[in-house]
Amino acid sequence: MLTVEQAERLAAAALGHVTREYPNKLEHVLTGPEDLLAPRALHPVFFGSYDWHSCVHAHWMLARLARAYPAMVAAERVRDHFATTFTPHNVAVELAYLSRPSSDTFERPYGWAWLLMLAAELRTGREDVLTPLAEAFAQRFLKFLPKATYPVRSGVHSNSAFALALALDYARICHDGALAGAVTGKAREWFGDDADCQAWEPGGEDFLSPALIEAECMRRVLPAAEFADWFAGFLPRLAQREPRALFQPVSVSDRSDGRIAHLDGLNLSRAWCWNGLATTLPATDPRARLMREVAAQHLEASIGHIAEDYMGEHWLATFALLALDAAQT
Repeated sequence: MLTVEQAERLAAAALGHVTREYPNKLEHVLTGPEDLLAPRALHPVFFGSYDWHSCVHAHWMLARLARAYPAMVAAERVRDHFATTFTPHNVAVELAYLSRPSSDTFERPYGWAWLLMLAAELRTGREDVLTPLAEAFAQRFLKFLPKATYPVRSGVHSNSAFALALALDYARICHDGALAGAVTGKAREWFGDDADCQAWEPGGEDFLSPALIEAECMRRVLPAAEFADWFAGFLPRLAQREPRALFQPVSVSDRSDGRIAHLDGLNLSRAWCWNGLATTLPATDPRARLMREVAAQHLEASIGHIAEDYMGEHWLATFALLALDAAQT
């Protein structure tokens, strides 16, 4: 369960890196020497946390924690940070970056989805200054999805189901009917006929389970009765702990290796997914108890390692929060 003490630790970790400019891994196309700019000049809002998307979802976590625990010690620091960082000028610079012809695929789709989640979390208050940026990314989804013939089923940033799940959450919170319709239609097209998932995972640098995040996406898309039938066909041997890989927490051999460190994220995101999926079954259903048990095992495997090295520290707390939030549902 998420406690105030845990919330304080997660917030402190994020506050320690959202304004840390270096080291920095840019996704940036150089079209000439004039494009050789520092991260803060390119992205005056999201220049920290090692990379743009991690900075975005670290801000989502800070906003969520400050809303859930307004009296925690770190909450005032969070509010002060948002007040000085989320300004019309800074957001306009971020928006202008998107208008570059070379930025058409910038952070697609992972960063797009997290920016929308941040905007949904900040749907009230002065941080509504972010709305133009959110609308720009929503429009990018609307432009991209019709031409996206095939889903990406990887366990990393390019995963399609993860992006659709987050975009749909935003669309429903912010009443964007066009985006909600586009997402649900594409999810049905891509995943509606999937059955008997083999779950060939984990990959060596996964932080998402391609199998479980697809199920989490479809849990959002399908009505409850339709999802129950789809899920029963998607993981027909769940009660027998098959596919076996989904039930075993993964080990992490080197947390200073940025890609191997992804595997802590896999444990945390599986915990998030298992707990979310368990809510679709009666609490007395043995499968629900099994999913809760497996979620707890995955959470325990990595929750103690989120600040062990900066390669994980700059992003893992977000996935810890997802897992802890889901454990309370």
